[in-house]
Amino acid sequence: MKRILAILLFTAACSAQTSDPLDQWKNLLLNGDAASLRALYSVNPAARILTPAGENTADQDVDFWTELKIKTIDIQIIQSISPQPDIEQVVFSAKLRSAARTPPQVLYINAGQYWQKQNGQWRLIAAKRTLPSQLEMPTSTSKDIYPANADAHAEINEALARAAKAHKRVLVVFGANWCYDCHVLDLAFRRDDLAPVVEKNYEVVHVDIGQGDKNLDLMKQYQVPIAKGIPAIAVLDPAGRLLYSQQNGEFEKARALGPEALLEFLNKWKPQPG
Repeated sequence: MKRILAILLFTAACSAQTSDPLDQWKNLLLNGDAASLRALYSVNPAARILTPAGENTADQDVDFWTELKIKTIDIQIIQSISPQPDIEQVVFSAKLRSAARTPPQVLYINAGQYWQKQNGQWRLIAAKRTLPSQLEMPTSTSKDIYPANADAHAEINEALARAAKAHKRVLVVFGANWCYDCHVLDLAFRRDDLAPVVEKNYEVVHVDIGQGDKNLDLMKQYQVPIAKGIPAIAVLDPAGRLLYSQQNGEFEKARALGPEALLEFLNKWKPQPG
């Protein structure tokens, strides 16, 4: 079972077509058919469901999905393989519209599932998923957001020069490539509703802190306490004056933030007319 669960770790791979058991599972979600969903879970062996809060039973997992009251769901397959004729392994990212709150919310969940055909029927025998997030979550942290060989001091100076010419401010983002929430925040700033605000008002500089042993002088200069975690943000005016510094880990759990909170932050610290 440990080997099975390890397969479900979120690693990016080539896209593939939606598998038959996943299609069935998705349709039952949209129909809100809790009883039929429960019937998809393996009884012998009992299905194992891993979540950030701990291991769940099949009933708890069904309750989790049905309580979201999903109206639409868009599934992006990250990996789908069939190592044996009666085995299907799938890793995916789901964007869904949930009516669990008013007004309805768009939520993102990453998940992996391990299906086995038992007596001619597909049964879910293991799964792993994230908690719902209002921000899209990466399926990999392989993107090089924070180049190890970058000269952060020079990049900040260059960004300040560009900001002065374009009447912008400089957004200094401290982080590291190994930091999952750093990738969440990077994706968020590329959203259709946030990217135009970032591009119009800010020069963005990513400052690599390595394993907590790089560019600490800049964190100290901009009054960003490393003990409060990353990603961490400082906002500078074109003259290099500090306008804002993250003091209490406000962005450390980026996946727990909503797009509205990020938009409010960006609008608050963007250059004002006049």
